[in-house]
Amino acid sequence: MAQVTLRINGYAYTVGCKDGEEQHLISMGNEVERRIESIKAAAGQSGEARMLVMAALLMADDLFEMQRRLDEAPSASSGEEPKPDTRLGRKLNRIAKRAEDIAADLEPT
Repeated sequence: MAQVTLRINGYAYTVGCKDGEEQHLISMGNEVERRIESIKAAAGQSGEARMLVMAALLMADDLFEMQRRLDEAPSASSGEEPKPDTRLGRKLNRIAKRAEDIAADLEPT
């Protein structure tokens, strides 16, 4: 099992991941950092927990919006009722689950 140290809002967090997933985890950490920076630009510095919660809520909102669009998208066959792409839905659910697992494993260092 690999470990990656992410820097988010000036704090270092060591997170475990499967071997080979390090770059993906770094990319996710960079996205969280980007969102925290946008929150700070809009609302100013706040407590660490509050910033992480706000970033998580923004990301959850994006996931809900993607799922809503997926549910409303017409199917490839014309004349049929819109059907969600179940593979994409399953992938979104896996991404959300992984994000929850990573958040549960975060350890400040």
